[in-house]
Amino acid sequence: MRSTRAPFARRRGRGVALAATGLAATLALTATGCGPSEDKAGDKPDAAASQGADGGSDSGPDSKLPGDIADKLKDHGIDLDEWKKGGWKKNWGNGEWLREAKDFVNPVIEGLWKPERMKDAKDPNKTIAAKDASADQGATDPEPTPVQAKPEKTPYHENAAPVGKIFFDSPDGSMVCSGTVVKDPRNPGKSNLVWTAGHCVHAGKNGGWYRNITFVPSYNDLGKSEAELANAAPQEVAPYGQYWADWISTSNEWIDEGGPTGGAGATYDYAVLHVKPEQGGKSLEETVGNALDVDFSTPSTQTVSSMGAWGYPAAPPYNGLMMHKCVDKPGRLSLSPSLPTMYRIGCTMTGGSSGGGWFRVVGDKTKLVSNTSIGPAANTWLAGPQLGKGAEQVYDMMSKKYGSQ
Repeated sequence: MRSTRAPFARRRGRGVALAATGLAATLALTATGCGPSEDKAGDKPDAAASQGADGGSDSGPDSKLPGDIADKLKDHGIDLDEWKKGGWKKNWGNGEWLREAKDFVNPVIEGLWKPERMKDAKDPNKTIAAKDASADQGATDPEPTPVQAKPEKTPYHENAAPVGKIFFDSPDGSMVCSGTVVKDPRNPGKSNLVWTAGHCVHAGKNGGWYRNITFVPSYNDLGKSEAELANAAPQEVAPYGQYWADWISTSNEWIDEGGPTGGAGATYDYAVLHVKPEQGGKSLEETVGNALDVDFSTPSTQTVSSMGAWGYPAAPPYNGLMMHKCVDKPGRLSLSPSLPTMYRIGCTMTGGSSGGGWFRVVGDKTKLVSNTSIGPAANTWLAGPQLGKGAEQVYDMMSKKYGSQ
């Protein structure tokens, strides 16, 4: 299955059309942080700052704070200077590709993600055969009617400030996903946390951590075409700069069971990034002007009238340059009676929207309730994990251990 973006839900009794309007309006978050043309104050991040990751599950152990990057790389026979000069392109094979939670490293390589390199990044195509996804396994509702993805209004920072793109390198080249700025409960107003899918940061049971993982909020803020971006300045493509992940946490279940088509890890396909600006500056939340709460209540689809998914679809007919959204009433998808049920909505967004947040409205607040994980090859719907105790543990650990860093 393939990944996409985020869902939204409205109060009971509202129709989908009305819910779509309400969700779009609620996500029209006006940025209050420094804008694209303003200088960002602060120290330049240290490429050798301590980094790491933890796996989280309902019963996962609490890991120790990781050590210095250079020392960690050296423990694996890797020289930091050589890594920055291109050594990161090597050692993707079994036994060499760092995969355990404690082994995560992501040294900042300034200038690596130039506008052209971002534009050429591919979607991590994650599909599952339609016959497998349509089987009546566990609590599965009828396949939803496709909902045509709609472009988000520009500028994105005024309409969907928390949404952005995640770039990373894999054995197959440069890849792209979507992500959402979420609140940090221990650092109100100054969050550096980004929510995405596990498969956007880690390859699962047959691989390890991806490399050069960075988040770009409000990518291509004005929604310019490919021709208009041909000779674009970095500020046009990344108006708020780039934020490199210095810590990442995903579920133990994704690391142990995730695969190219989702696998048994799909129902736990979520991750939280702690990021720092490549060029220094304020916190991510202060910079973009907003961040969303995360809803871990796993609401029943019977009580939710609509969810909305936001993201940057990159596979045809899309090109990854424009932010899109879908809003639909969610249904249930069960890949196995032994696994948690996933949310599913109709949506035509393709790969590249993976990891994008799904949102719903609770009272007068828009909250993240899932993220795009998988979808069929025909690109008619998206599915995302329910965020329960395991997801909350990952999120809480990131806030507790790394939020103030």
